[in-house]
Amino acid sequence: MVFSSLLFVFAFLSISMGIYLCVPKRYQNTVLLVSSLIFYSWGGPMYLLLLLGETAISWVCALRIGNLKSKKKKKFWMTVECVALLGLLAIFKYTGFIGSTMQALTGFPEHVAQIVLPIGISFYTFQLLSYVIDVYRGEVKAQRNYARLLLYSSLFHQCIAGPIVRYKTVADEIEHRSVTMNDVYAGIRRFSIGLAKKAILANGIAQVADQLMSTNAQTLAATPVLGVWIGALAFTLQLYLDFSAYSDMAIGMGRMVGFHYLENFNYPYMAVTVQDFWRRWHISLSSFFRDYVYIPLGGSRGGTLIYVRNMIVVWFLTGLWHGASWNYVLWGLYYLCFLLLERFVIRQRIPNGWNRLYTLSVVLLGTVIFRFEDANTLILAFKGLFGLNGAGFFSWSVWSVFLSNIFLIAACMIGCTTLSVWIERLFSVWASNNSVGFALYSIEQVALPLFLLAISVLALIGNAYNPFLYFQF
Repeated sequence: MVFSSLLFVFAFLSISMGIYLCVPKRYQNTVLLVSSLIFYSWGGPMYLLLLLGETAISWVCALRIGNLKSKKKKKFWMTVECVALLGLLAIFKYTGFIGSTMQALTGFPEHVAQIVLPIGISFYTFQLLSYVIDVYRGEVKAQRNYARLLLYSSLFHQCIAGPIVRYKTVADEIEHRSVTMNDVYAGIRRFSIGLAKKAILANGIAQVADQLMSTNAQTLAATPVLGVWIGALAFTLQLYLDFSAYSDMAIGMGRMVGFHYLENFNYPYMAVTVQDFWRRWHISLSSFFRDYVYIPLGGSRGGTLIYVRNMIVVWFLTGLWHGASWNYVLWGLYYLCFLLLERFVIRQRIPNGWNRLYTLSVVLLGTVIFRFEDANTLILAFKGLFGLNGAGFFSWSVWSVFLSNIFLIAACMIGCTTLSVWIERLFSVWASNNSVGFALYSIEQVALPLFLLAISVLALIGNAYNPFLYFQF
């Protein structure tokens, strides 16, 4: 069950929210916990045991750390936590990857085990790790109630695509939180924006990416240069709109029940450097690796070689976290190269304006690496970008696809900028000084979430409706 499904919106979310808002406050955590466990069970009840088990390990380790005085014994229990949780993550997420790599290098094993990846394991593993490490550091107190820690690890709002919520961010809200009508409205508005971003923009532009940058090698090899570049642009737009849409929906659902999750994306395609891009992209993941890997390794202290070593470790792990395939590792190391170039060579030498073009070019080529898990198809994609596939530069079929989707592409590009925020701010200022503006602004505040929900539902019904189809050449 995914957030952008009619089943989730009209059955699961509606019913669980209705019950949550109707029961007395002392039962609200129970309703939220039961809802989250049902959500996890939907994809496979057996994997609920994994979530319960990892949470139990973290609960015990944190309690032991909190009760001990000896630094050595505390470190032992923190090591138990890291080995247990990272070991389970490796088994479920990377067994096939390791087996395939060994098979390619040595021919052994003959058959590679294929293990189904449990829903949300990467996210709740990192959340529980951060919780126990923060207890070890003395930044938070160990949670003595297992059910409350389970609520933290299982909150269905952010299990699919983040953000990675740290315990210290929501510890107080797990124990004490209140929900106002303004919270409910703000949550519904944010959720509706995310749903529209996913159902209309991300799903729509994904079809363009699939047409022009196919993961089928034969189709890709026959795509002309213009098609591959438009396909790369479409996939770059899709990647942001997809990820940020789920974060929007998670933040919105959290707000509806009184949780204030931190922002996870800050318009990364408006970045002026690659470093700036990573300050804006998947912020919760970047900050996790910074605080729990990079800084403990020594950060930038200790000289250039130590700094480079630490960066290699962080970006190797960043790539590997995104998926069990070598292209993701390559993607992480690709960004590492540009971050090192910016620190030691480029610095601030690229003029304003050109720096945005440089950053977007790096990001676009990076998303091509991200898209293709098969090495041969990835090579074909880069050959296609530079006209080395022998498919020519232009074709009328590519031009037809582009013209048919030009308004969708434009809308997606606008959706990656702060234009809507800027317009909303101007509208708010006008409304505060003008009675007509206030009336229109009030109507917009009520109508926008309803409108976005309505057109999102139409887009989700059979995936047949797309408002941009009415603006084709």
